[in-house]
Amino acid sequence: MGRLFGTDGVRGVANADLTAELALGLSVAAAHVLAEAGTFEDHRPVAVVGRDPRASGEFLESAVVAGLASAGVDVLRVGVLPTPAVAYLTGALGADLGVMLSASHNPMPDNGIKFFARGGHKLADELEDRIESMYRGHASGEPWDRPTGAGVGRVRDYAEGFDNYVAHLVGVLPNRLDGLKIVIDGAHGAAARVSPEAFARAGAEVVTIGTDPDGLNINDGCGSTHLDKLRAAVVEHGADLGVAHDGDADRCLAVDHEGNEIDGDQILAVLALGMRDAGTLRQDTVVATVMSNLGFKLALEREGIQLVQTAVGDRYVLEEMKAQGFALGGEQSGHVIVLDHATTGDGTLTGLMLAARVAATGRTLAELAGVMERLPQVLINVPDVDKSRVTTSAELSAAVTDAERELGATGRVLLRSSGTEPLVRVMVEAADLEQAKAVAGRLADVVKSALG
Repeated sequence: MGRLFGTDGVRGVANADLTAELALGLSVAAAHVLAEAGTFEDHRPVAVVGRDPRASGEFLESAVVAGLASAGVDVLRVGVLPTPAVAYLTGALGADLGVMLSASHNPMPDNGIKFFARGGHKLADELEDRIESMYRGHASGEPWDRPTGAGVGRVRDYAEGFDNYVAHLVGVLPNRLDGLKIVIDGAHGAAARVSPEAFARAGAEVVTIGTDPDGLNINDGCGSTHLDKLRAAVVEHGADLGVAHDGDADRCLAVDHEGNEIDGDQILAVLALGMRDAGTLRQDTVVATVMSNLGFKLALEREGIQLVQTAVGDRYVLEEMKAQGFALGGEQSGHVIVLDHATTGDGTLTGLMLAARVAATGRTLAELAGVMERLPQVLINVPDVDKSRVTTSAELSAAVTDAERELGATGRVLLRSSGTEPLVRVMVEAADLEQAKAVAGRLADVVKSALG
């Protein structure tokens, strides 16, 4: 049996892979692991529980709450809020752990469970392993330590979480957004109410799309993975920019006033220059992953900003930032972490800070993003293959070596297995788009034949 935890919690098809029984068991195990370090002489441990609007989140939330309360944990149920909101509230309320039910950008049938430790921080691998070990031990017959009577946890709704989180977002902005018209695509997800409210309170004129979740339409042709509707809306309404979130709103992509995409690398570049000018970019360094475009690295070098690169995954970016004391990091996909104001990627905060930079400079987003030139980069997702063999296949290794020899110093190849989906990602970067497409296509074919 493989490891339950992937790069971003436990995910799977709800009610097939991710069942109510699994959610309950993992929550009890997490309660034991994440709440055991406290003395709790004067109070019971407390958990913050939130979810995105997926229909399956309703029964999974009930299972998680039941598991936590049965382990003696008091539960604050915050309802539908973004992942970064649950992280923020876990820290702000002094809770002992947080739980978010979401599969982020994945399609609606999927769902997931993500745990946060005290302070709203993502779990280290060691803590995830302990939770999984305890869960598996119970599944094999080891009994839980179950409180009874007054020892069981109590559950209450915490409706104040929405206003507390929005007030936090608006309060950390360096300037207001008055005079800007902004289109927000909420992906029919967790940010459907939060993001428009935050932008409006910050002074922007807000136009919304993708903000009518019904439990089934999350990420469906909208949000950060489908930008066409946002492009069209920005042009139609004559907006200054558009902001797109994913299902749990821990990421943000944008479009400029002409409808051109502004990806995570460009967003990071814009924020890095603004933070450097404000003196808040500690050590004049940005952390990003190996997926970042070469043009991003070259732009930072021209501006005298250092780039530190990590493995793919915002958790690895965050670990490096915390270890070295850096203030800004993120991924091309739109996960952006501003560590002074958030413990994880926060799509609404990212969009607000990007808009604040536009408002403060009086320049268009297109002008600001022009600090970097994106080199042609082609990404192909290859499904239905044995992703566990991506680093051990001799046939695939030889194909990568040949591709790298062909590209030379002006390009690069990156193959990696997805941490959240059953597929292998093939990324090729080259000075010429057609060459990048050709090389990526050949490598994708080899992945299919070698790992299929």
